[in-house]
Amino acid sequence: MSARIWLRAGLAFLAATQFAVGCWALFFPRSFFDIPFVGMRMPYNAHLMMDYGAMSLATAVPLGVSFFVVRRGMVRTALAVYVVFAVPHLAIHVRLLHHLTPGERVPLLLALSAAAVIPLALWPLTNRLQPVREAPHST
Repeated sequence: MSARIWLRAGLAFLAATQFAVGCWALFFPRSFFDIPFVGMRMPYNAHLMMDYGAMSLATAVPLGVSFFVVRRGMVRTALAVYVVFAVPHLAIHVRLLHHLTPGERVPLLLALSAAAVIPLALWPLTNRLQPVREAPHST
């Protein structure tokens, strides 16, 4: 498969995931918090859950736009936005594993590791994309 197809598939997956998680956390914060590896047996905070949902929806925007505008600069920006979230998110949860049972740790670490690795794996494929061309300047 071509780099463009792999990139579009990866971007679609990341955008759809962020959109779904964002809607869930924003509109049904209690339900989202009740997932064991989200709430982690800590006190419920509706404000935090809704903020997380809004942030997830915001990250879905550049990912979704880059699915349609498959240009090097746009895709790299979208991937960078997502990596800046996904890598610290993984690191935070690694530090909080003591709140989880051993059976809850494995799926969480797999999901968050994949979330950090997917955009990093897609990045080299952006080298094959055309850069965005600037419009000529009129003087």
